Amino acid sequence: MEPSTATAALTDDVGFLLSRASGNFVRVSNAALLSHGLRVRSYSVLLLACAADDGISQRDLAAMLGLDPSQVVLLVDELAESGLVERRPSDTDRRTKMVVATAAWRQVRAVAVEDVASVVTAQLSELTSTEQYLLRDLLSRLALGTSSPPPG
Repeated sequence: MEPSTATAALTDDVGFLLSRASGNFVRVSNAALLSHGLRVRSYSVLLLACAADDGISQRDLAAMLGLDPSQVVLLVDELAESGLVERRPSDTDRRTKMVVATAAWRQVRAVAVEDVASVVTAQLSELTSTEQYLLRDLLSRLALGTSSPPPG
């Protein structure tokens, strides 16, 4: 098979393209997070824990991240050992533990977010701002069933 034929076969495969693009973003994001002792999955847990003042349940983390609950338990264990999150009992359900970001993570957060944003911006540099908006909107709809407000 000639390279152009092989390339055409892959560029027609949306699943391949999404997987390849995701792999590229994860790779550069992991490199940007390395100095913070994080990887994309743990970073995602921390962002979600920070977004909720009272924390977020491990069950909700698993659902939001599309991970098996056992994977989330391991991620939270690692983050708790690092002092970036803590588990607290839920105010409404004593069986549920809430994952809450610590002050240590909140101090690191701004720099980590900036580092990731920088590499994502570089990855998206071939796209116009309108194309970037459309990409985010389409991916949000596919991944989360939501739509982004238009830039304004």
